[in-house]
Amino acid sequence: MAKKTYNEKLNSPGDLPKIEDLSDKPEAVARFGGAKLLVAAPMQYHEVMSKVPEGKIVTADQIREHLAKQVGADATCPLTAGIFINICAHASEERSDNKIPWWRTLKAKGELNEKYPGGIEEQKVHLEVDGHTVIQKGKRYFVENYEEGLFELD
Repeated sequence: MAKKTYNEKLNSPGDLPKIEDLSDKPEAVARFGGAKLLVAAPMQYHEVMSKVPEGKIVTADQIREHLAKQVGADATCPLTAGIFINICAHASEERSDNKIPWWRTLKAKGELNEKYPGGIEEQKVHLEVDGHTVIQKGKRYFVENYEEGLFELD
């Protein structure tokens, strides 16, 4: 069986989105701040990521909060969020049109994502073209004063 392309993964949501009931898992309820955990579909991340304008950025946590709020969930699964945001970036690069500005979606605290197409270097170049300053802290890279450039999703 041939390996799926990123665009096939993006457009194959399976049974997603769905809301998981965590009420029988007190540790999970405490971790996520409630019993309703959204497992969003990849295309939901794609739609949000496509709207971030030049000069603005968004974090994965912002997207997760936004998606949870849309459906009345307490939180959105952080594991699938990371996977699906990565799929969105790679799917965009597979296409010749309908590209999205994936580089404007950052990890927590404004950190660049090493798993994106071209790694940190590619994301850094795009962000600098957009007018952001990227700084290195140890082995990790961040958008300097990222809070100032955050795009409001709500």
